[in-house]
Amino acid sequence: MKTHVYLKSFKTIFFTLLSLFVIVNILSCKSDKKQTKAEETTIEKENVINILTENMDFQMADSIPSGWNTFKYNNASPQTHFFLIDKYPEGITLDSVKTRVLPPFDSGMKLINEGKAEEGFAEFGKLPAWFMELKNLGGSGLISPGLIAETTVKLDPGYYIIECYVKMSNGMWHTSMGMAKEVIVSQTNSGNSEPSADIKVEISSTDGIVFNDSISKGNHCFSVFYKDQIVHENFIGHDVNLAKLDDNANLEDLNSWMDWSNPKGLIEPAPKGVTFLGGVNNMLAGDTGYFNVTLTPGKYVLISEVPNPASKNMLKTFVVSE
Repeated sequence: MKTHVYLKSFKTIFFTLLSLFVIVNILSCKSDKKQTKAEETTIEKENVINILTENMDFQMADSIPSGWNTFKYNNASPQTHFFLIDKYPEGITLDSVKTRVLPPFDSGMKLINEGKAEEGFAEFGKLPAWFMELKNLGGSGLISPGLIAETTVKLDPGYYIIECYVKMSNGMWHTSMGMAKEVIVSQTNSGNSEPSADIKVEISSTDGIVFNDSISKGNHCFSVFYKDQIVHENFIGHDVNLAKLDDNANLEDLNSWMDWSNPKGLIEPAPKGVTFLGGVNNMLAGDTGYFNVTLTPGKYVLISEVPNPASKNMLKTFVVSE
């Protein structure tokens, strides 16, 4: 009789413990699912292409998805930089660029810096014919040391080269110092949607930079629509760069500095009192790029990297109030 009672009690305890074990595991599974969903959400929010510059380099993935991609460019170096996405004709690689493009630019800039502008520009005549087929497909605007630029562009699958051609204090191109990297854009689409901008900028060779300059402080998404694109006197197209201006910033100095063909242009150090915050680099006519930025009260400028941007209506200041 006692044995029967003990067996009955044991069975009751066993099934009670078994039930508790099942309930705990069900709750644990639910918790895991919630955690997985949270992790997925985090991944979605962090679906960006990270680029890091610590010296004269681009540290980033060798292959990225096609479609809309947001590039988060962390300039952890002591120099001003940007990144520009180049698309050369089929078969042209980074090695081709290093052997056929960089030498004429290096020798030409050296002569220009020595005051021999005519001889310097003559060197560019040694560039291969396929260089003229180069397409610029966006990238970040200029970004000051220690800051992060966030830019969104759409890319088709293919082979691309990312570069920065700001000049060192001795006149050497950053490209020639290692700031050129090949990147494969895969057939796999990112699945990202085109951003929605709250501030719309339009740039063209006829009207310059056009936008509504009533801008509040806080986080903003700028769109930059390229109404047209032309080759300016310094052999490149126009772009849009955003900078904050301190009280001691000199707009005339900045206006001259934006021209790389000027021996003192696009060279380290950047003009005093100017903090570059990114933007959208050169694109083709009809293309649109985006950049995100947080604005604090103060004076700002949207400016293009062309000779004498002020004369082309491509130097536009605005004020963000409290």
